[in-house]
Amino acid sequence: MSARPTVKPTLSKPIGSGEASSPAVVLRRLWPYIKPVIWIVVAAIAAMALSAATDAAIPALLKPLLDKGFGVHASDNAKWYVPLAVIGLALVRGVAQYASGYLLSYVSNRILLELRLKMFDRMIHTSVAFFQRETASTVINAIVFEVNQILNVLTSVMVTLVRDSLTVVFLLGYLFYLNWRLTLIVAVLLPGIGWLVGKINRRLRRLNRENQLLTNELSYIVEEAVGGYKVVKVNNGEQYENARFGAMSRRLRGYSMRMTVSGGLAQPLTQFLASIALAVVITIAVVQSSNDQTTVGGFVAFVTSMLLIISPLKHLMDVNQPLQRGMTAAELIFGLIDEPAEPAGGGKPLERASGAIEFRDVSFGYGASQMGQESQRLTLNQVSFCVAPGEMVALAGPSGGGKTTLVNLLPRFFDPASGEILLDGVPLSEYNTHDLRSQIAMVSQDVVLFNDTIAHNVAYGQTADLDRVVAALRAANLWQTVEAMPDGIETLIGDNGTMLSGGQRQRLAIARAIYKDAPILILDEATSALDSESERYVQDALETLMKGRTTLVIAHRLSTIERADRILVLEAGRIVERGSHRELLAQNGLYAHLHRIQFQQTSS
Repeated sequence: MSARPTVKPTLSKPIGSGEASSPAVVLRRLWPYIKPVIWIVVAAIAAMALSAATDAAIPALLKPLLDKGFGVHASDNAKWYVPLAVIGLALVRGVAQYASGYLLSYVSNRILLELRLKMFDRMIHTSVAFFQRETASTVINAIVFEVNQILNVLTSVMVTLVRDSLTVVFLLGYLFYLNWRLTLIVAVLLPGIGWLVGKINRRLRRLNRENQLLTNELSYIVEEAVGGYKVVKVNNGEQYENARFGAMSRRLRGYSMRMTVSGGLAQPLTQFLASIALAVVITIAVVQSSNDQTTVGGFVAFVTSMLLIISPLKHLMDVNQPLQRGMTAAELIFGLIDEPAEPAGGGKPLERASGAIEFRDVSFGYGASQMGQESQRLTLNQVSFCVAPGEMVALAGPSGGGKTTLVNLLPRFFDPASGEILLDGVPLSEYNTHDLRSQIAMVSQDVVLFNDTIAHNVAYGQTADLDRVVAALRAANLWQTVEAMPDGIETLIGDNGTMLSGGQRQRLAIARAIYKDAPILILDEATSALDSESERYVQDALETLMKGRTTLVIAHRLSTIERADRILVLEAGRIVERGSHRELLAQNGLYAHLHRIQFQQTSS
């Protein structure tokens, strides 16, 4: 399916609200997903701790080797157990690293799956207003790509934070054991490094958020260019689109470079501070050695430990940038998960409605929050009418009068700002929303098809009964076309039915409505894309289909609704005329005026 967005991309409150912008908040939100596998996480952390301990054991082995393994007084035990211990440490380290990597990968991929399923489920069940506010590219980016940033936080970042932090702790402990005076010099530098990281951290978080906004806008430009390629080509808009994409890409590159500059400062500055500490340590160690306060083995073990501690410190500095990127991704992920679901409705079951519809003083406005101040912006204003079971009621009037909005209220895509809508004498809110929508088949002027087979498109949402599919295609005057295809009803139709012509797409959508066999039909310009011959066949099929069913028809071509039982004429959100075709012509009002204009256009 390829639905065109109607608004510019935005990371408004639901997606990227900023609530999940700290590691503590992210951890709290992830805890329900981590809790079922907490013992696997504990085992992975234990394996990382064992790997970190082997780092501190290496310099501990060098000290006895240098002090007792060389020279005339060399110890036979030191000559053999130290090399064997090195091999044993390498084996333990390798097994521990593999175990921690595997266990964390298992946990992170399981959490990734659950998050992605939760996001898609919430997206499917959220309100129509969400899809009007957010673009497809923003939602796709959050569900498909941004959730992988959480995976990155759970694996590489966690490994670095846990393993390298423990390595630093173990090495610092051994340094204190060897020479606490020299170790104090290293410890003094750590608060300075922490302050430095904090400054860089705040800047990176801001840059990551702005970078994400630009990435979504860049995706939106590509989405528009792909979806509107015909308009781009016929209007020679290639240069304009290239310029637009290039300008946004250059802005994105600028932010990426600023992130690189900010993130790259931590490592060289840390190395510089560590080098100063190493120089001071060497100087003091030489003085202590001259006073017999340290041995050669002790000095080498100390310097080796210092050198070993630099690498995990560098890793801890480097983890800052992906960690902040993960925090930004978390804002999108949990913003979508927190998006309110559309109302589930009441508990009243509805197996099959008789089709009696009543609108009682219904008013509605897109974004209207206060009736008094914003009544002038209402799309529907105090609309009231009844439709008897099996009656065909047509909605006519100029564009923007509220016809499509009116029929969108029936399946509860939106709820009225005031008034109520009843089905079989019961307010819509008392029915289960799923049961309510099972009673309605809709064919819109904007046909939406799926990249699937013809059979699955016809039976969408239900089990495909091939006999019923064929019958629906026959009724929609499409069977001969489908029968001539190499794969018949198993033919893949491409993205939004690109393998079909406009008329074939419209008839396939009508076949879907026929297959559903719902007691209520909504036809919004259902024959608009058909040629005259196809329209005649489809109108015959619709006449048969509408027998015994309540039908609401929207048509700008008034000739297609002349046979309606009643016609409601809407203008500026109000019903200004009502009656049959003959009665409205006799009134010589708005309907008669629109009819004369269309008749003159047809005659000319």
